[in-house]
Amino acid sequence: MPAALSDRLKSLLDGPVFIVVGTVQPDGSPQLSPVWVKRDGDQVLFSTTVDRRKKKNLDRDPRVSVVVQDPQMPYVYAEIRGTAELSTQGARELIDELSLKYTGKKYAEFNPASAEDADRVIVRITPEKVVGMM
Repeated sequence: MPAALSDRLKSLLDGPVFIVVGTVQPDGSPQLSPVWVKRDGDQVLFSTTVDRRKKKNLDRDPRVSVVVQDPQMPYVYAEIRGTAELSTQGARELIDELSLKYTGKKYAEFNPASAEDADRVIVRITPEKVVGMM
């Protein structure tokens, strides 16, 4: 059953806060990545390329954990545990939207080498459990 995000957590995710995404490696060990984030209702979205380890891990095992930490109060955090769905539709638009949110520039302007990036995907996380102090 999907879990709801608190208003405080939604507000934090709507700002330029980084999240740390945890996926499961083939050997069962954790893999962590800091990423830009967007919220769609109670779902958490981020962008990655098809050749990144986190995408490969999520293809094999869609379980994911995300940590959100308030940069103004570092002891205040939330962990969002859920399941990821991956989609290519709108992936280029999402990375531009995220880049504008975090850098004020479109992604190609912020990262000129991105023209050589592999294809992008949107990772959409449906929260199943939210724990922490938010």
